[in-house]
Amino acid sequence: MPSAPSAHRLGDIAAHVRGELLGDPGLLVHGLNGLEEAAPGEVSFYGNPRYRKQFEATRASAVLVGMDAQAREGLALVRVHNPHLAYAKLLSLFHPASRPEPGIHPSAHVHPEATVHPEASVRAGAVVERGAHVGARTVLHPGAYVGESARVGDDCVLYPHATVRERCVVGSRVILHASSVVGADGFGFAFDAEGEAGPEHFKIPQVGIVRIEDDVEVGACTCIDRATVGETVVGRGTKLDNLVQIAHNVRVGPLSLICAQAGVSGSAEVGTGVVLAGQVGVVGHIRVGDLAKVGAQSGVAHDVPDGQVVSGSPAIPHRDWLRASAASGQLADLLKEVRALRRRVEMLEKEKGG
Repeated sequence: MPSAPSAHRLGDIAAHVRGELLGDPGLLVHGLNGLEEAAPGEVSFYGNPRYRKQFEATRASAVLVGMDAQAREGLALVRVHNPHLAYAKLLSLFHPASRPEPGIHPSAHVHPEATVHPEASVRAGAVVERGAHVGARTVLHPGAYVGESARVGDDCVLYPHATVRERCVVGSRVILHASSVVGADGFGFAFDAEGEAGPEHFKIPQVGIVRIEDDVEVGACTCIDRATVGETVVGRGTKLDNLVQIAHNVRVGPLSLICAQAGVSGSAEVGTGVVLAGQVGVVGHIRVGDLAKVGAQSGVAHDVPDGQVVSGSPAIPHRDWLRASAASGQLADLLKEVRALRRRVEMLEKEKGG
């Protein structure tokens, strides 16, 4: 819930990001923008050489740059170790988060046996069921739902229609974006060839929970299924993009990034600091090791060792995948050559036999 931007002195901006200022510390800055879009009075950042032309032509009053950048006439520079990170911190400075007033809206439904901290905000149409707990400074936006005996920690934000189902546990400083679901039933069925009404897929009761640790962010329309028994776990500081599927009994380690439309099948383990790019699929009952990276649209069918970078479907070491991808463009020509060689061999065999 960002507020309207405010103005800051450039010297204060440099101090905020622990940067080295090359320019007028009294210069007043009122906003942030991209290199191409920035106007006088705005700050931008330059951290990738491919944007050199935009950097040279920018109209920004100041630019966040790397520590090796040289002074430039007519443009203030703030030298930092990580311009992208510094820019992110300035966005928080210029657009500080605001929270609704604490209290429970008259149209919200809070069960008498639920516990809502006095500093929490429960907005119109939100629901807190019996035995649930909502922590200090947590915000439940309209339509958010906290099920029976579920727990939501301090300083959380549940956006409209975010759902935490019964008995699930959400840590502190967690963000659940709109229509995300924590604790949906896991996809578990046992085939019964002799069901009462004929063959059927018998639903396996999903009696476990989801436990989300502190500082996790869950994207819009992302689903994290409850465990069949035990827990589905998302570790501290992990970030899940929109439209991600985490199946029952999966364990995702701390500080991992799982991008849009990725899916992790039941009982798989994703280690610490893992990156799953968009549309990655991970089969069940395998482990993706700590600090591993999986390229977009890859299918992971086997364990991935710690630190390995893989791509493709089935996923293989990234360098092997690059070589295979480069060769695939030559397959048609290679096929023609093989057919021509076959014909030549057949002719030589006939000549020899004749």
